[in-house]
Amino acid sequence: MTENNVLFATGRRKTSIAQVRLTPGGEGKITVNAKTAEVFFGGHGRHKEMAFLPLARVEAAKGFDVNVKVTGGGITGQAGAIRHGVARALAKLELDIKKNMRKEGFLTRDARMVERKKPGRPKARKRFQYSKR
Repeated sequence: MTENNVLFATGRRKTSIAQVRLTPGGEGKITVNAKTAEVFFGGHGRHKEMAFLPLARVEAAKGFDVNVKVTGGGITGQAGAIRHGVARALAKLELDIKKNMRKEGFLTRDARMVERKKPGRPKARKRFQYSKR
């Protein structure tokens, strides 16, 4: 937190990193990479819902403006990173909120990453076709 009570947090998912700023006393405006959330997520409504689910679960979060800068990865990874960052920022408000966020699983960093491609195979687990005869 800074002197004007702006909450900062960083969220991560796959290769995406989201830097989240929650400003109290706002009208509930949500900005992602200098665009509105509707424009940023476009036709991916479920990603928008997933990204800001922690805000919907906390009553105290109604009067916050959300400003997010997100880089790397695709739309799913970016939505997950935003969700992680928003939850971490809200957890700085009160201990009760932090407990609820922890219980819902919002504060846990999803450690699943893409498995690397192995040599001698076309993909990570796929094998080339085998012909017995």
